[in-house]
Amino acid sequence: MDFQTFIQSAAFQTQNRDLIERELNGPVDFSRTSEIKIEKESYLEAESKGLTLSELLETEEYDPSPAGCPLDAFERQLALAGIRLGGKNPTTVDQFYQKAPTLMPEFILREIKKGQAMRPELSTLIANTTTVANNRYTPFHIDTSSTDRLSLRPIGEGSEIPQLLVTEQTHSINVPEYGLGLKASYKALRYRTTAQFRVLLWYVGFKLQTDKIALIVDCIINGDGNNNPAESVNTAASGSLTYDDLITLWAEFAPFELNTVICDIGNLKTILTLDEFKDPMAGFRFQNKGELFSPLGATLVRADDVPADLVIGLDSRFAVEEVITQPLMIEYDRIIEQRFEEAVISEAVAYAKVIKEASVILDTVHS
Repeated sequence: MDFQTFIQSAAFQTQNRDLIERELNGPVDFSRTSEIKIEKESYLEAESKGLTLSELLETEEYDPSPAGCPLDAFERQLALAGIRLGGKNPTTVDQFYQKAPTLMPEFILREIKKGQAMRPELSTLIANTTTVANNRYTPFHIDTSSTDRLSLRPIGEGSEIPQLLVTEQTHSINVPEYGLGLKASYKALRYRTTAQFRVLLWYVGFKLQTDKIALIVDCIINGDGNNNPAESVNTAASGSLTYDDLITLWAEFAPFELNTVICDIGNLKTILTLDEFKDPMAGFRFQNKGELFSPLGATLVRADDVPADLVIGLDSRFAVEEVITQPLMIEYDRIIEQRFEEAVISEAVAYAKVIKEASVILDTVHS
C-alpha cells in the first residue's frame, strides 16, 4: 500500500481520530468531514459565493461546526488528514503536500490573517469598513460648516427646519490592488515544519497591516483627493513637544473627541517621558507588559510613517473609513502546484475621509 492510499484508509483515519480526541480530551465528529473532498474547484465555488474555503465548509451543505466543537470545519479537515501544526512532531511542509496539498492555500490564508490580527492597532484607526463592487468609490461629503448653535430645537409653524447636508464628494477615489509575492522556493520550505512556516506567514500578515496603517496616515495628512487634508496647529515653540501642546491639540476637537494619537517613535518617546504623564501605575504597566498608557484618554499608536515633525490626533469614530473591493486572496492554484516563487498574495483596499474635522495635526517644527 503506497503512502497516499494509506492516509485515505479507514485504519489511518481511525488512528488519527483517536490521537486527536486524546489531545482534545473529548470526541470530535468526523462523519461529515470524511465525506468532503477538497479540490481546486472548491476554491472556485467559495470565490463565486464571496466566501473563503473555511466559510464555505461551515455552510449547511458542507460541515457546519456544532456548538462547543473544539475544531472548526477546516481544522477538522486538517486533523483528518493528519496535519499537525504544533507539538513535538509538527508536520513538515513536504508531508503536508503529500497528505493534503489542496488544503495548503487555505492554511496559508488563515495564518496570514492571524498575522494581521497581531497588529490590532489598525482596527482602532478606522470608523467603518465598506465593501464595494468596483474599484472606484465616491465618499460622502458631510457639511459641518453650519454656524447654528443648536440644530435640535423646537420648530414653530412655518419655521425653517435645521438641515444636515450630505452629498457625494467631488472626486471618487481609486481602490488599487496591492500584491505581495511569496518568493520562497519549495526546496527552501519542504523540510520546514508547519510550526516554522506559519511564523513566516504571521509576519506576512503583520507586514500587510503595517503597510495599511501607512496608507491611513497618508490619507489623514494629505486627504483622499477631495481637498480634505487634516487641519494643522502648531506647538508653542518650534522643535519641542510639551504637555501644553497636547492640551492644545485636545482642545481643537470639540465637539469631537481626541481618542487616538498617532506618531513616530521619536515623538512617542517624548510623550512617554513627559512629567505630567508619569503616573506610577502607568509606568508599572509599561515596564511589566509594555502597555502604553492613554494620555488625555487617547490611545497611543506608533506609526513610523508619520513624519517626525508631526503628531496626528483623531476621533477614530468619525475620521477615516476603509474601502475594500477585493478581500485578501492568494493564488491557490500556484500554491497547490508548489510554485511558491510565483504565488501572489493580494488585496484591494483604500482609505477615505469621513469627516475632515475629526482629525487634526500638531506640527512640532515650524517657523
